[in-house]
Amino acid sequence: MSTFVSAANLGGVADPRLGGEADAIGTSDEHRADIAHEIEPPILEGHGAIYNDRSITFENYHYWATRSREIEKHIRTDNQGFSQIWSMIVGKKIEPEPPVLDASLPPLDQENPVAEKITEKAPGQDTSKGSDGVDRWGITETEWERAQRATRTATWGSIFYLITTDILGPTNVPWAISQMGYGPGFALYTVFGGLACYSGMQLWKIFVGLDSTRFPMRNYGDVAFRVFGNWARQGVNVLQSFQFFLNIALIVESSGQSLAQMAEGASGTGSLCFVLAEFIFLVIGACLGQIRTLQRLSWLSNIAIWLNVIVVIMTMIVVQYYPPNYAAAEIENGVSYGPIETSANWPSNSTFSSRISGIMNCIFAYGGATLFNELMAEMRRPYDFWKGFICAEVFIYICYLVSGMVVYSAQGQFTYSPSYQGIPDSAYNWQTLGNALSFITGAIAGILYGNIGIKVFYSAVLRDIFNFPALDKKKGKIVWVCIVPVYWSLAFVVAAAIPQIVNLTTFVGALCIQQFSYTFPPLLLVGYNVQKDAILPEEEFDPRTGQANRVDHGFKRWIRGFKKQLAWNTFDLLYSLAALATAGLGLWAAIVDMRADFAETPLTPFTCTSPTG
Repeated sequence: MSTFVSAANLGGVADPRLGGEADAIGTSDEHRADIAHEIEPPILEGHGAIYNDRSITFENYHYWATRSREIEKHIRTDNQGFSQIWSMIVGKKIEPEPPVLDASLPPLDQENPVAEKITEKAPGQDTSKGSDGVDRWGITETEWERAQRATRTATWGSIFYLITTDILGPTNVPWAISQMGYGPGFALYTVFGGLACYSGMQLWKIFVGLDSTRFPMRNYGDVAFRVFGNWARQGVNVLQSFQFFLNIALIVESSGQSLAQMAEGASGTGSLCFVLAEFIFLVIGACLGQIRTLQRLSWLSNIAIWLNVIVVIMTMIVVQYYPPNYAAAEIENGVSYGPIETSANWPSNSTFSSRISGIMNCIFAYGGATLFNELMAEMRRPYDFWKGFICAEVFIYICYLVSGMVVYSAQGQFTYSPSYQGIPDSAYNWQTLGNALSFITGAIAGILYGNIGIKVFYSAVLRDIFNFPALDKKKGKIVWVCIVPVYWSLAFVVAAAIPQIVNLTTFVGALCIQQFSYTFPPLLLVGYNVQKDAILPEEEFDPRTGQANRVDHGFKRWIRGFKKQLAWNTFDLLYSLAALATAGLGLWAAIVDMRADFAETPLTPFTCTSPTG
C-alpha cells in the first residue's frame, strides 16, 4: 500500500454520517446544484437516513441494484476510460460530464422492461408518490434517477489512476525481497498480487449486487452492514479508522527519518535528534490537518504519485553506482559490514520471523481494498470497475517486481526500507533528493489519511455513540479543531515508541490491511451468496412494499443458500480463515522482531539515534 493516497479516494457523495460535508473531488458543487430542478433529493443526506434502516431487506437492496445495473448499460461513456488515463498522465484537467442515457432507453416513468413505473412508497424513503408519478418534492422517477447519478462521474479510466495512486508504493519491496530471496520473493509477490485481485473482484461482485441509486452504498462499512448487520459495520469502521491512524504513525516515522538524514549533511557530521525530527513533522501535520474538506486538494494527489515515481526510478539508477548504506543497515537490521550477497532461495541467515515480516510487507504492498467501495461509489457505471482494477493491478505488479529485483541485486542483504534511504552519504545529493521528495509526499499523505481517519472515527464513535454534532455545524467545527492535534500527537507517540519502520509496517499489515484485503472480502461474499441463493422461486418480492414473502427463516435458510455454491463458498470460507491465521503470524513476527531489535540495536523508544545512521 502506498503512503500516497488520492483525495478522490475519500468518496464523491457527501457522507451522511458527517452532516452532509462532502469530500468530493470528481464533481464540482456547481455541477451538483444543477440537477433535479435544484431541489434537494429526499433525506439521502441526513445523518442515519436509509443507511441505518434495518427494516430494508436483502431482497429490496438486490432488486434495486439489478434495476440500476440494467439502466447503466444504456449510459454512454464513449471510451472515456482510455482518454481519462491519458489526460491524467499528461496532467490535463478533467471536467466531469453529466451522464448521458442512450437515446433508445425510454423515460424511466414509462412502462418498459428496464425500469418499471414505481409510484408507491419505497421502504426507507417517504416519497408519498401520487398517481401522476410525481413525489411530494415535485420530482419524477426519471429526475430522481438522474439526480442521484449526477453525483457519480468517475469512469474506469479514473479508477485505474486512483487505484494506482492508492496502492503503488514500491519503496518497501526491495527490503521484503531481501528477506525472501529472488525465487520466493517473485513467487509470493505473484501469489499475493493474484489473491489481492481475487479479493477485489469479490468486493466488486457484492457492490454491484447491492448498490443502487435508490439505496446507494458509500464505503466498506455499508457493505458489512447490508450483509451481516450493524455490528459488522461498527467493527469495520473502527478498524478502518485505526488503520488510518497507524498509517499516520508510519508517515511520521518515515518523514522523521528523512528529515534526520537530510540534517546529517554530506560529511555525516551534522545531527538532528530523531524524536525531534518526528516532532517537527507532527507540528506540520497537525497544522495542515486543520483543513476539513479536501475538494481543493485533488492536484496534490497527482503531484504525489509522480514524485513517488521519480524517487523510485532515481533509486534504481543510483544504487547501481554507489555502495549500500552500511551504517543504516547495521543500525536497523543488524547486518554487519561485508560483501554483498544475494540469494535465489530463502537467505541462509533469515529466521522464521524475518521471513514472515517479508511476507507481511508483500501483503502491505497490495493493501488498497480498504477504499475500493468508496471508489465504486464514485463511478458512473460501477460494473466497469473491473477494467480499471485489473489494469492497475498488472501495472503495480510489474513496478513492484522491477524495482524490487533491481535494488536487491545491487544491495543484497544491505537493502534498506524505505529503499531511497539506503543510498549512502557519499551520494548525499541523491539521498537528499529522495528524502526531500518523500517528505513532501509524506505531508500530502498525512493530510489525506488524517482527514479521512478522523472523520471515520468521528462518525463511528463520537456521532453514533455519543451524539456529537455534525462537522458542518459550528460546534462540530470546534470539536474538529481540538481533535486534530490530539490525533496527530497520539500517532507521534506510537511512531516515537517504535522507531522501527519495517516492524511497524508488518504490524499494520497484519492487524488491519490483511483483514480488509484478504480476510473480509471472501467472508462477505459468502454471506452475500448465502442470502441471494437462499431465495426460492416462489418467494416473490413486492417493490411496492419492499418486502419478500419468505417461506422460512434461520439456520435452514442459511444451509440452503450455502449449498447452492458449495465448492466456492467452502473455498472462500477457508481462504478467509487462512488469511486470518496469516495475520496472526504477522502480528507474532512483528512483536518478536520489535523485542529483538530493541535488545540488539541502539534503537530505543523515543531515541535521539536516527535509524538511518
